[in-house]
Formats: sequence, C-alpha cells, structure tokens
Amino acid sequence: MHLLPEASWLQFNRRVLLQTERPDFPLLERLRFLGIWNRNLDEFFAARIAKPFLKSRRGPDHLALLQEALDQAKLARARYDSLLQEAFPRLRVLDPGELDDLDWLYFRVFLAEKVAPKTDLIPWEAAQDLSHSALYFASERYLVRLPQDLPRLVEVPGREGTYVRLGALMRWRSDLLLPEEAPLYEFRVLRLLESERVRADWNELAESLEGRQEGTPTLLVVEEGFPEAWLDALRRALGLFPEEVFALKPPLNLSLVDTLVAQGPPEWRFPPFRPERPRTFLKNPLALLGKRDVLLYHPFEDYAAVERFAEAALAEEVEEVWATLYRTGEENPLAEALIAAARKGKRVHVLLEGRARFDELLNLRWYLRLVRAGVEVLPLPERKVHAKAFLILTREGGYAHLGTGNYNPTNGHHYTDFSLFTARKEVVAEVRAFFQAMAEEKTPRLGLLRTGEGIRRLLLEAVLHEAHPKGRLILKFNHLTDPELLEALVYAASRGARVDLLVRSTLTRLHPAIRAKSLVGRFLEHARAAAFRAGGEWRVYLTSADAMPRNFQNRFELLFPVLDKEAKKKALKVLKRQVRDDRNSFLLTPEGEKRLWGGRHDAQRLEL
Repeated sequence: MHLLPEASWLQFNRRVLLQTERPDFPLLERLRFLGIWNRNLDEFFAARIAKPFLKSRRGPDHLALLQEALDQAKLARARYDSLLQEAFPRLRVLDPGELDDLDWLYFRVFLAEKVAPKTDLIPWEAAQDLSHSALYFASERYLVRLPQDLPRLVEVPGREGTYVRLGALMRWRSDLLLPEEAPLYEFRVLRLLESERVRADWNELAESLEGRQEGTPTLLVVEEGFPEAWLDALRRALGLFPEEVFALKPPLNLSLVDTLVAQGPPEWRFPPFRPERPRTFLKNPLALLGKRDVLLYHPFEDYAAVERFAEAALAEEVEEVWATLYRTGEENPLAEALIAAARKGKRVHVLLEGRARFDELLNLRWYLRLVRAGVEVLPLPERKVHAKAFLILTREGGYAHLGTGNYNPTNGHHYTDFSLFTARKEVVAEVRAFFQAMAEEKTPRLGLLRTGEGIRRLLLEAVLHEAHPKGRLILKFNHLTDPELLEALVYAASRGARVDLLVRSTLTRLHPAIRAKSLVGRFLEHARAAAFRAGGEWRVYLTSADAMPRNFQNRFELLFPVLDKEAKKKALKVLKRQVRDDRNSFLLTPEGEKRLWGGRHDAQRLEL
C-alpha cells in the first residue's frame, strides 16, 4: 500500500490529536497536545501542502488532504469542549455574556486602552494582503485585525482560573473598535511561507525572507454562520476555491490552550522529569573520552552533557573548534561557548545553517553575534546542512560529538535523541574531513562515516544483506519515504527477514510482512537509527538524516557507526524496547492503524 507523504503526515497529526484522549495523561498534558496539533496543522498549510497545492490543486489527492484536515479540525474542536468540561470549575473559559457588571468595569477599560489603540481597521479592498495565521474579524465596512501582541485568553480579575477569549470580548464591544457598532465574524488565512531556496549568501537569504509573508493563500478558516456574501468576496480576493474554506465553531486557533496549560494546577501535569546525570563525563569530558566512547540517550540522560562538552572548548589545550548549528533557539549555552572560545583566542569555525524552516530570523541574529565575536561562519553551501557535529582539536588529537538531534537546549530536554562522544582517531579524522570539505565548498569524501547518497547506499546494502529467513533489522526514523529503500525493505521481508520500522511521522509504504509502528508520547521521538543483525553480530548506525530522497540528494547529513561494544548494547536496548512498546504506539498496517495503549511496555519510561 502506497501513501502520499502529505497524507501520511496528516495521519501522524491525527495521532497527535488522539493524545488528548489518553487515559494515562494528566488533563493539562492532554490540552498541551491540542495546541501542538493546531500548530502542526498551521505548518501543514504553510509548508507541507506545497507540492499537491502547486502541482495538483483540486485534484483527488489535494481534495482528500483537505477533507482529512477538516475532519481533524472538527474533532479537535469537539475535544476542546470536552477537555474544558473536564477542567470545570477549576479552569473556565467564559463567554462575554457570562461576565457580570464588576467584570465589565475592568474589561471596558481594557478594551478601550489596551486593545482599541492596537487594532487595525482594514478596507475590504485590501483583503488579498491579509497576514498568515493572524485572527481577523469581518464587518460590513471593514476587516479588523486582532492585535498580535496581546494574549488570546485574558484572565478575569478576581476569579481564579477563569478566562475570557480576547476575540469574543472584541466582538461583544465592537463599538470600541469600529466607527459604529456592527456584527463581527472571525476568520483566519493560512499561506505558503516557503522562501525561495537561496543558496548563495546571507544577504540573499535575508532578501528572500522579506517577501515570505506574501505567500500564496492555501486555506481560509471562518466561523460557522459567516455571511455568505462576505465569504464569497473574501474567498475570491484570496484566490481560493470553496473546498479551501473551513467553517468551524470559534475559537479558530486552538493554540490558545497554551495559556491554560501554563496557568493550570501543577497536579494536572506530568511530575517533574529528572534525567540521569552522567557525573564522570560532566566532571571532565575530555579525560573520560581519552579512555572510551560515551553514548547518551536524551532526555533520559541529561542534555547538559552536550553543553558541557562544548564548554570544554575553553580548555587551555584546545586550539581549534568546528561545529554545525541548525535550530539554535533563542538562548543556547553551546553557541555561547563557541563565542567565548573565539574571544579567548581559539580558532572557531561554525557552519550555521540559516535555512532551517521558520527559524531563519533567529539564525540571522546568531550569525551577527558569531561574526562579531570573531567566529568564522562558513559560507552557506548549495545544499542545506542538517548534520549535527562538534569537533574539538588539540595538539595531541581531537574529540568529536555526533548527534541525531539539534543543538537546541529546549529540544534537548523534550526530544529523544542519541549523542555519541568519541576520541577515536579514525572518527575524528573523518569529522575533520567533513568540516574541511564544507569550508572549501566541496562534497565530502568519507569512508567510515557517510553523507548524502552514501547513506542511502549503506542502508540499501545492509537491508539486502538481511534478505533471508534469519535476517533481522530495525530502522527508526521520523520520516521514511525513499522509494528505493522501501522497496528493499519489502524485498527483505518477503524473503523471510524480520523487519521492524519505528517511524514517527511519515511512512509512504505499508506492507503486511513488515511490522511498522509510530510512537507518540510525552517526549517527541526524534532519534534516527538503523540496526542490522548481520549474521549474529549486530551493526548499529545513528544518523542526522531521515530516509527521504531530499535528505540523501539535497542535504549534507551524517551517518556514523556505533563502534563501542557497550554503546552498541545501549542503543540496541533502546530500539528493542521501542519495538515492544504498547503504551505510546500505533501499529501501522495496510488495513489501518491500531492503538497500542495501556500495556506493560512503556519505552518512554526508559531504564538505561
């Protein structure tokens, strides 16, 4: 059974939405998943729908995607009502009609002083220029934009745990916003925000991003009862077809539940998570790596170890540092360590990938900070760099970190990822060769490590080597869409091999002889790994790459072997526990999906 990548990804987002029904999750955690689902769907219409929208708009595939997204949106709205009922009376979202005279003493002034001055009145003639994702209102004469810098849920003073929607307040007192009182109807517009694939330099990247908010509209979301004549005018101004309009009950953006999650009772959240601290490593990482490799599995083992490794670049014996940065985030101790090392006189080289989708502005900010601190920021190569590598060089040798995740502290504490630290000369030499090729804008030539098409070739050879009744392989990716690799997996399974796939999001081929699972739980499954029994002696590889044609053809990724015996044993233990998981899993079959909840094997409570 073959699936469109976009259809498979939407099925993943439905699995995210279904987390709101998990009986073993506290209430606020279920609400959190409602917000995650909403942001995911916005991203879908801002980026992931691009190919069917641009190449087969209104064709069967595009229409099927729209229908699935609409079905999910209706289910999400029902889940919102259900979760609020469960939260009552400790958490409440009131309708403005439920506010009393004392409440209105405050909200009349709040609307007049805080909201009205920030509210834009837009003529209908400018409807084609409406911004992506913002909340708007339509009246007969004007369009009104809800201020972006105000909270969507406003706390009612003196009523603990009680809120009212800002949008509902604004429509209740439209006389404070319009020249005269008039009915207001909510709507949102979603647009394609893909910037041009600029590869030349940072200046051209900035120029490309300047026009991104003018992307083509892909979806119009309106509230039920939106006047037909106004809707027709709005839809035509945006160049959308009737199928590209969703009519839903407000609120139209369910990410507002984040306020409830942040402010709700602590006992309605997961207990605080305390990762294991690798104390010997944290004390002196370079000394430990002189004796053996270290493999850590985040967040169960503290991501602070990665930041501590970066801080080792400040040591006296360190002469040179190389690093890749992808989704750096607002605050980043690892990036600060690179800046400090440069200011201390070390030679620091950073390949800062500025084209990470929707993080471009943050990366431009880091680009300026790094350059002004004396860091050499390498030119943006033709291909996007998605590899995760950090190299520390001394007079005597070097130390490398290779990872499956981003050097982002928030992700490091909430995403499952592997970190391999090593001082093996052969690995350090290849990591150095990778960076040197990036500096010289050449394609790396690697042997022990693999990049680009070399990753695909290694995986294909390893899969085909297992194509026999005693064959055994486990692949774990976020996305598995490469047709050649999928064909090889089907062949191996048909020859009697046991094939286990752990694919979180996108899997474009399902086969009855292959056991495929998606894990969705408290932590985002983000690690990429491949294990092959190879006649009895397991071979284990970790990688930054998802198994997609674009990652093999259009990106610089890294795949690396786990050579240390104990490290290999740990990685296999993680993978095998996830194969057995029946608490956070969905079994993916050609006949449909089956929830595996409530069992005894919880891979997200890992004991290492």
